Amino acid sequence: MITETMVKPSHWIEKGIQIEPVKNLYLFKFDEDLQNRLDNLNTKKKSENLNPEEEAELAGILELNQIFTLLNAKIIAQSNGG
Repeated sequence: MITETMVKPSHWIEKGIQIEPVKNLYLFKFDEDLQNRLDNLNTKKKSENLNPEEEAELAGILELNQIFTLLNAKIIAQSNGG
């Protein structure tokens, strides 16, 4: 069995996360540094140049992105009476 390791999403709680107003709602977003890191890791992944530590970091950032997508969708749905 292959176990994928990742940097825990909570690693970025202190830095890397911002709450930004969007149309009278406050949504979770990556700050500029974390967004740039995600973009750089994705670029390296496409060229198959990620080392194991970077793969773990990318997995954690992508997990955090999924969490934010879900939370933001719930915030938007509730604001629309859903």
